[in-house]
Amino acid sequence: MFAVYSKPAQAYAAVGMETGVASANPHQLILMLFDGAIVAVANAKRHMQQGEIASKGETISKAINIIANGLRASLDIQSGGELAERLAALYDYMCARLLYANLHNDPAVLTEVAGLLTEIRAAWEEIASDPVVLSTNRTAA
Repeated sequence: MFAVYSKPAQAYAAVGMETGVASANPHQLILMLFDGAIVAVANAKRHMQQGEIASKGETISKAINIIANGLRASLDIQSGGELAERLAALYDYMCARLLYANLHNDPAVLTEVAGLLTEIRAAWEEIASDPVVLSTNRTAA
């Protein structure tokens, strides 16, 4: 029922994350997914450079899971039209590149994917600062 944490900082972070998710609006949740994917890719690169094969594989899998089952799954292709289709294709591309990076131990590919995620996240964050877009999104949700 309760998670056991070996370090108090882990427990604090878990509570903070749960609280953040519970109080976030859909737009903020997408930003959190981007953040999680970016961190996972950065950790994978660190593990790759340190020769930690199992940890590299786990963090790449985590990044793929966030991109495929979080970001891509959140797209509404019917309502989003061409933009949603292009984002879906880009998310598929990122997942394929992450698999390639894992198989070939290629940190440059991880840098490429992190850059794409960061760029899309910045655009998503820009949308959040536009009150017209936000009010439109809230009424459509």
